[in-house]
Order: sequence, then structure tokens, then C-alpha cells
Amino acid sequence: MWRELAILGAVVAGLSVVTGAFGAHGLERVAEEWPEATRQKRLENWDSAARYQMYHGLAILLAVALCQHSGSRLASISAWGFGLGSLLFSGSLYLYALTGITKFGAITPLGGLVWIVAWSSLAIALGKASGSPQPD
Repeated sequence: MWRELAILGAVVAGLSVVTGAFGAHGLERVAEEWPEATRQKRLENWDSAARYQMYHGLAILLAVALCQHSGSRLASISAWGFGLGSLLFSGSLYLYALTGITKFGAITPLGGLVWIVAWSSLAIALGKASGSPQPD
């Protein structure tokens, strides 16, 4: 299962580069059509989504390394949580930025909550991990 999680981490991180680049180079043209009252907030939300998505793509890869090292089920759970949290948190911010529909903001804290659980799971997994690698 660690291979699937490693792929997920690479995809999440890679897509953050794509969305960040679009935010820096293409979104400004789209944003010209947005009401001025919400434009800056929507652009800031896009930037936050891309930044947090990258952090959590890398966190998935960290959890995968722990999975490989120790076989920890909690590390695996945390990796999936980082992926789900990215979808909910960053995805809802991207949707809000693109559409201006504020109801997407109700989803964002759920992603944050999933991330809190995932980070907590990773912390516990790291605390339980032994100092020596497990044999293959």
C-alpha cells in the first residue's frame, strides 16, 4: 500500500505546483472579471490552498517513509488523512476562488479537522516507531 500512498503524495504535491503556477500566472486574468470587493480574498484563498496542498503532499511522503520503516498502520492512516484533508481544504478554497460561492467555505474547516487528526496520528506513529528499520 505504501506505493499507492507515495504516488498520492507526489500527485498532491505536483498538483500544488500546477495550481500555484496557475494562481501566479493565469488566475489574474480570470480575476479581472470578479467583483472588486471579493477579488483579493479569492486570490489569497487560492494561494493558501496551493501552499497548504504542498505542505500536505510532502506530509504524505513523510508518512510513507514511516510506513516503509516501521510498517505503522497509524502512519498509513495519517497519509490517507493528509490526502483527504487536501481534497477538502484546498479543494473547497479553489472552488470558492473560482466561483465566489461562499458556501464552499463550510467545507474548508472539515479539511482542517482531518489534517489535525492526520498530524496527531503521525505524531503517535512516530512516538511508537522503533529506532531501527524493519527487515523487508
